[in-house]
Amino acid sequence: MPIEIVRHAVQWKSAVEAFTARMRAGGSIWGYYVEPVDAWLPERPGAAVWREHYLAVEDGESVRGGYALKIQDCWLRGASATVCDYQGPVSEGTVDPRYGMLALRLFRDMTRRQPLLYSWGHGGEDPMVLQILRKLGWWLHTTPFCLRVLRPARFLHRNAWLRRTPARRAGLDLLAASGLGFVGLHALHGALGARRLFRRRVSVEPIERFGAWADELWERCKRHYTLVAARDAANMNALLPVGGWPPGIALRVLRDGATIGFVVVMDTSMADDARFGSLRVGSIVDCFGAPEDAADVAGAGFDFLRERGVDLVVANLSHPAWSGALARHGFVVLPRRRTFAASPELRRALEPVGGNASGIHLTNLDGHGPHAL
Repeated sequence: MPIEIVRHAVQWKSAVEAFTARMRAGGSIWGYYVEPVDAWLPERPGAAVWREHYLAVEDGESVRGGYALKIQDCWLRGASATVCDYQGPVSEGTVDPRYGMLALRLFRDMTRRQPLLYSWGHGGEDPMVLQILRKLGWWLHTTPFCLRVLRPARFLHRNAWLRRTPARRAGLDLLAASGLGFVGLHALHGALGARRLFRRRVSVEPIERFGAWADELWERCKRHYTLVAARDAANMNALLPVGGWPPGIALRVLRDGATIGFVVVMDTSMADDARFGSLRVGSIVDCFGAPEDAADVAGAGFDFLRERGVDLVVANLSHPAWSGALARHGFVVLPRRRTFAASPELRRALEPVGGNASGIHLTNLDGHGPHAL
């Protein structure tokens, strides 16, 4: 069964549809993108960041798997480097044992094309992928999830993750009806935010496009990090296209008239979401600035979402200065909720990984993007 790994193209659209249909028939929830041009980050002349799609094609006609690479300039240990996020791979091996080794071949192919490769996600429900990555010599580093509930009664009644059994639903409804949930959650967040004793005054400016100020901020702040994807104007305008996906709200944060950072938030009304049920979820999907300004920059995003009336605010932030900034604003910081996986070549570039892990700055805009958040 000769299989060739090729760039996705229009000629493969019907074969990708057939592949997805076979995956569904075999009980898998996965498939692959039918359109060869990426909907979020298409490759264009002069593009700062884009995604490429690759397919595993058998006998020149049948698609058996695929993966995507997000090509982006990053700041890595004091120099610019192309460091890529991967998505996938998806393989028919999950439903047909004849292709059981295809996923491994796809992993090897993507690292051959882009040695400095990473992925950020892989929660506790993704152990099989993590096992494969460990065997391939990848470095795995866990990062936290940050959460603050703003409307306790709605959170207790409407979240899905905590209400998975009849007993839990009854208990949460009782907490909401009695008012104990309101008091308890407010006391928890108040105690966690006790360190918020003083905050410098900042102003926010909603923006549609990133300008020269973003280039200056990037050049001034990038050296604070061991690894961070480019946050200059060209990259940010590509990642957050006007009227495109994701529908984020970008805020320029200023102090005394000078830009100290920016934060990108989303305000999403969920409907029967597996985690958030039917809550109105605010999320901090990106933020950048100097670590010492993290509390003011992230706090500006949190205040903006609170004033909009969301039920809760969440964030995935890998850098301890940024997750710690949200802790100062009363967020619960839950450790080890996401895993950053670095290819062997990227791991070598980050050595010693133990000492450099705290300098990695990742947000939901990195990797595959914020998705539903």
